[in-house]
Amino acid sequence: MHSGRISPGVVLNLRNMVEYGEDAVVSRILVKSPTGNVTLFAFDEGQELSEHSTPYDALVQVVDGSGHFTIAGAEHAVGAGEAILLPANVPHAVKASSRFKMVLTMLR
Repeated sequence: MHSGRISPGVVLNLRNMVEYGEDAVVSRILVKSPTGNVTLFAFDEGQELSEHSTPYDALVQVVDGSGHFTIAGAEHAVGAGEAILLPANVPHAVKASSRFKMVLTMLR
């Protein structure tokens, strides 16, 4: 099922699909379906998502800059072109030491 937010068969430049906001985390849903969601985020320097957990695995792909991810207390720096899995039901957090953009794919 396709949400209609992006068109099938169209090449996307993910870095240009969401702009940075001053002192903000900006997001844009690209795909929403019963089996999962794909959301593009832009984090301004110093912005964060506090520790939380979700009932689903989530794959993060960094497309610009780099972010710091804490998973069950372990810290990971993830840069452009890299990915990290946030496992279901495990506490995790995201912090931007500098501006960065990421794609979050929530797998249901």
